[in-house]
Amino acid sequence: MTDRRSVLLWTVSLIFLASPTAARQDLVQERFAFSPEVPMSDAVPSPAEFLGYELGTMVTLHADVVAYIKTLSESSERITLHEYARTYEGRPLFYMVITSPENHNRIEEIRRNNLLLADPETSDEDAALLIAEQPVIPWLSYNVHGNEASSTEAAMQVAYRLAAGTDEHTSDLLDQAVVIVDPVINPDGRDRFAYWYRSVQSEIPNPNSSDLEHSEPWPGGRTNHYWFDLNRDWVWLVHPESRGRMAAYQEWLPQVHTDYHEQSANNNYFTMPGMTPRNLNLPDTYDEWAEIFGQANAREFDRHQINYFTRESFDFFYPGYGSSYPSLMGAIGMLTEQGSSRGRVVETDDGYLLTFRQGIFDHYTTSMAGIETSVKHRSELLDYFRTFFTPSANKNDTKAYFLPDDGGKGYTYDVIEILLQHGVEVDRATAGFSIRDAYDYWTGRMSSRSFEAGTFVIRTDQARHVLINTLMQRQMAIEDSVMYDMATWSIPLAYNLDASWTLSEFRFDSETVASAPEHDSGLRNPGAGYAFVIDWDQRNAPKALSLLWEAGYRVRSARKTFTIDDTEYTQGTLIVLLGRNREKADTVRDDLDRIARVAQVRIMGFDSGRVQDGIDLASANSRPVKKPRVALLVDRPMSTYTAGQLWFLFDQWTGLGIDRVRARNLSANLLNIYDVLLLPGGDLSDVFDSTMVGHLRQWVSAGGTLIATESSAAFFTKDRSKLTGVELVKSDEDDEKKEEPKERYYTRYEARSDSSGLRRIPGSAMRGILDDSHPLAFGIGDRLYSLKFSSDALEPSDDLQTVGYYDRNPEEVLASGYASRENREKIAGKTFAGVQPLGSGKVVFLVDNTQYRMFWVGPARMIQNAVMLLPGM
Repeated sequence: MTDRRSVLLWTVSLIFLASPTAARQDLVQERFAFSPEVPMSDAVPSPAEFLGYELGTMVTLHADVVAYIKTLSESSERITLHEYARTYEGRPLFYMVITSPENHNRIEEIRRNNLLLADPETSDEDAALLIAEQPVIPWLSYNVHGNEASSTEAAMQVAYRLAAGTDEHTSDLLDQAVVIVDPVINPDGRDRFAYWYRSVQSEIPNPNSSDLEHSEPWPGGRTNHYWFDLNRDWVWLVHPESRGRMAAYQEWLPQVHTDYHEQSANNNYFTMPGMTPRNLNLPDTYDEWAEIFGQANAREFDRHQINYFTRESFDFFYPGYGSSYPSLMGAIGMLTEQGSSRGRVVETDDGYLLTFRQGIFDHYTTSMAGIETSVKHRSELLDYFRTFFTPSANKNDTKAYFLPDDGGKGYTYDVIEILLQHGVEVDRATAGFSIRDAYDYWTGRMSSRSFEAGTFVIRTDQARHVLINTLMQRQMAIEDSVMYDMATWSIPLAYNLDASWTLSEFRFDSETVASAPEHDSGLRNPGAGYAFVIDWDQRNAPKALSLLWEAGYRVRSARKTFTIDDTEYTQGTLIVLLGRNREKADTVRDDLDRIARVAQVRIMGFDSGRVQDGIDLASANSRPVKKPRVALLVDRPMSTYTAGQLWFLFDQWTGLGIDRVRARNLSANLLNIYDVLLLPGGDLSDVFDSTMVGHLRQWVSAGGTLIATESSAAFFTKDRSKLTGVELVKSDEDDEKKEEPKERYYTRYEARSDSSGLRRIPGSAMRGILDDSHPLAFGIGDRLYSLKFSSDALEPSDDLQTVGYYDRNPEEVLASGYASRENREKIAGKTFAGVQPLGSGKVVFLVDNTQYRMFWVGPARMIQNAVMLLPGM
């Protein structure tokens, strides 16, 4: 009952009042008591009773959160618990379904009926009957960023309130709503933060933001095991946390979804609505709903004198957020951001003591306000949801998108798998057909095009039309160049696919795709007596090379093409000569059969080294490639995200073990252990002083391969470290000693942030031309879309082997996104991927990220080539 909770709050407060400093900070202020007016059942334990401490006085470990929600589900007939995934570190992920016992008795019927509302085949009459009786489904997602810890604590309190409240209001809420609570989206990151914080917290809470307890070590708890931001993975489903959550989400399809976050301690609480740019594919009424929910939060904050702001920050343009993706699925997707104490208490810049308890209270308050608003507008939200999925609500003129079957060479099958996981209907042509007005992604121009049988077709006259157009459009309409994340994510560009779209109706023979095709794989002609060959243009060829090395095989890579039995094998193709692997004679066929199955590649056996055309299999142009010892530089000042992406690319996709070396531990002696040094972006000035640059030069000259990506590439130019003579591209104004002051110098202070946005490149796709005869580009083709976040580029020169350069035409170089004319003119024709020989070694420059978030993976083969092939070429 309420009295019991008051006694507990009073007791814990006395413990903290024992310290004078703690007394001043008052970690469990009565002001932040959770709904003290609501009577609670004695049969259901509160978080404080179960955990043994008041929320806000400790950071709760994930295992204790799980133990508590399991106890709730056992103590209350209003809650069921559902495990939906396991993290890389083996932690379980759960969501709770919280509703009245009566609703639980027919919960499967409610779930199926909800999906019927999202089905265009459901008649208007049947939909109206469902809307009249169906509960609304709000879904609350907490702690996607592990070190934003207050939201999980709030989730426990929300679940307790709904499970234990004995008042009529709580019963009414649960009669009319099925509330889904995901208490910890990122358990690995949360525990990384929680264990660290507990290990450094003082007995006396310290509000000084400079204290150790407010300063996490690299990589911090924000990210998952591989240092990925899971709040960017809702669409791409790279990680098990995302895939499991999406499977559950598609089973429910809520009408409301709120994503709970933290921000700087000096910022007040952010609640809806946000700012531009907006996704203009969404219904016009979405903004009205964002205002309704935001106003509900504001009223509660006004009542409690909680400071907040709206409309000045946070756009929802990028589709992979937990606040934006649900909006593509018929929900009112929303974000909240609490000022973060990053501990139990911190002093803000105006002298206010912001406590962990307040963060929990604020999130609890908006959680309950969101549930209550959902119930208040139940029928209108269900009507919005129903209309959203109606094909006639499509605001885009595109009729269909076409993805020709690449036979598993590229990423087409990956894309089909992603779309299917989001409930998109995909067809496959059973016969060839032609489209008069097929628009090409590379040029953006229209022409007639013929498509072969096997082409995948994604029509827009289906329920998921908003999602489809958002993900597949070459260019989204952009209202504002100042954006929180990136300006493009178009799937055909990100995965470097040959694709088209049409604005016209068309006819074709097709079948429905139920699952993504399997890669054509297996060992062919296993009894071959001379060699086995793996074409390097296969999607998973690098993984096959890793497995060959792991099995102890000597492998060669073809620097030129060759033809056998009228089939051309591309540059980079792997060759296993049986004469050079005679010790493997008894196991080679079993080994290669296993490798073909595990890596999902085709391995071809041949009885002769003589070919039909091109180089012979044992030619000097098939070079031995040995397993390299690779060091990936991590820790400050390296980019956590890029380091994680590179680690993931080799650990998960490629199967090649690499060493993650702390930047501060790098030395001349350590360098000499390795064949390859791989650098994410970062400010390298403190890592490589002039002495270390000298050691690096000696190491490369002796045969080492240095791979510098993003801002690290700029560091190794003539302008910075002087390791090489490669030059950064300068803008016109850099070359001018004197000039008339530019108009932007007089930009008003209030407009400077917007003005700076116009001058940067906010994650846009540039058309890139490749020299596909160079080993760095093997297996990609002669063009790709390079994702650009800066205006950095390299000057082509005789000494620099330019492997990739931006389209030379400033009017054509931008494929999607935003770049000012000034920046387009600056980078057009300049190098983004190149190799500078240095003695017996090489310096590889990759100015742009080649595997961004592991969805912009069209260029990813370049980093695999740099690590796996280049050292031997």
